[in-house]
Amino acid sequence: MGSESTLSLPIIDFSKLSLSSGATDEWESVKSQVHKALEEYGCFEAKFDKVPIEIRNALFGSLEELFDLPLQTKLRNVSRKPYHGYVGQYPQVPLYESMGIDDANIYEKVDAITKMLWPEGNTTFSETIQSFSEKLTELDQVVRKMILESLGLEKYLDEHMDSTNYLLRVMKYKGPQSTDTKLGLTSHTDKNIVTILYQNDVVGLEVQTKDGEWITVKPSPDSFTVMIGDSLYAWVNGRLHSPWHRVMMTGNEARYSTGLFSIPKAGYIIKAPEEVIDEKHPLLFKPFDHVKFLGFYYTEAGQKSPSALKEYCGV
Repeated sequence: MGSESTLSLPIIDFSKLSLSSGATDEWESVKSQVHKALEEYGCFEAKFDKVPIEIRNALFGSLEELFDLPLQTKLRNVSRKPYHGYVGQYPQVPLYESMGIDDANIYEKVDAITKMLWPEGNTTFSETIQSFSEKLTELDQVVRKMILESLGLEKYLDEHMDSTNYLLRVMKYKGPQSTDTKLGLTSHTDKNIVTILYQNDVVGLEVQTKDGEWITVKPSPDSFTVMIGDSLYAWVNGRLHSPWHRVMMTGNEARYSTGLFSIPKAGYIIKAPEEVIDEKHPLLFKPFDHVKFLGFYYTEAGQKSPSALKEYCGV
């Protein structure tokens, strides 16, 4: 069960910003807040008003409709990439199931999966998922641009942006029908670049501080939880923090959430730029392919390791 910590994640307002904002006072102020939050916590709550309220409202109805499909239908959601297809029926996390939609910001890619799940079609689902994902990609790109600027890595911006695709994972956690707190999802760090989480009003997400305290993230319909993953942690040579997080459930209501993940493309080699390596910050990781690293992470050795990334490619 989470601690009774009164800590909370930093809240950062992106409402007045876009990718074309340029070096305004507002941009510089928010960039400084982002850098400080990612150094200290590895994540923050983002106020971001570019996702219309009608899309946010429609989203959770679409997720309920999706997870109400028969199991045999959901199992059609398969992928050759680890953890990109349907995940569920795991005894260690019986409350959890999820599905993945690659390139969810592209309508044709979403609609292809929709037609696999609903052969008669489901235009509302496709439009909702694509619109939601497309709007959130802007927040992802603003955050990543700020990260590179704050570390003096602007010259890598185009390569960095072009090196990733987007995956939307949609998740359901059944209410445990108990006042006792039950494990929804085991403690882990994300393995990608940036994750943007959005959830309904059922509490569950907890983030661990560097000191080992657990912060319960209070859901808000107007904010998104932004956190960095191990691939970005490795690329910036440990200059930012990749946080451990988990889901803990209580009560009767189901928790629905989404995660937009910016993920390195297969074959792209993650290698820390020379600008982030010095005497004070020696190189932490050898260059690696994210997809091959995922392959190791999902082996027995990778799952048992206290740090799969260090074991896989640590210096």
